Amino acid sequence: MLVKFEDVSVSFDRHSILRDINLLIEPGDFVSFVGESGSGKSSLLRLMYMDLMPTNGVVTVGEFSSKTITSQQVPFLRRKLGIVFQDFKLMEDRNVYDNVAFALHVTGASSNEIKKKVVTVLTQVGLSHKRNAMPHQLSGGEQQRVCIARALVNEPFLILADEPTGNLDPGTSLEILKLLLDINHKGTAVLMTTHNYDLVRKAQGKIMQIKDWQVREVQLKQ
Repeated sequence: MLVKFEDVSVSFDRHSILRDINLLIEPGDFVSFVGESGSGKSSLLRLMYMDLMPTNGVVTVGEFSSKTITSQQVPFLRRKLGIVFQDFKLMEDRNVYDNVAFALHVTGASSNEIKKKVVTVLTQVGLSHKRNAMPHQLSGGEQQRVCIARALVNEPFLILADEPTGNLDPGTSLEILKLLLDINHKGTAVLMTTHNYDLVRKAQGKIMQIKDWQVREVQLKQ
């Protein structure tokens, strides 16, 4: 078990965001969470990396529980996760190599270890030839590949991809999906949120719909 939600609810100012969610994510899963904008997709992932705490219920991610985790432990949880954002969140004043290496510097990794791991993940996402490029010199798809490389470099047990294709054209979106599927095939669990139902139809694994504060598994027509 990687992730477990037990009767989890979240509300702001008495307004429900998610209600009575029970969810289990196993090693090797690829799960797509679909729903309209504002349905609670990002909130669901924020609960997993504990940027948001449940109003009721318990979220367990690996060895960490929302019931007992301290603020000092949260960074250690996040080092075990790879988080990919819709808007990339790259450091504009650093090149591709340094954007990816930063995630290792904060863990105290040695220079040799950093170089080996960064080169490996940049090769995996097809950007080893762009290692010295600055973010503004990259296409949107290339910037998202850098984000995926950064998410991978700490060898996480779970990738959380929050609308990873939201700012990309259909062709590039499909390339990013294929990259995430490849990562999953190599053993890393992947959770992806999206409002793009056409993209989800091309994915594999479970499809979970977030609607009316609830999460339920669905089958989409081809």
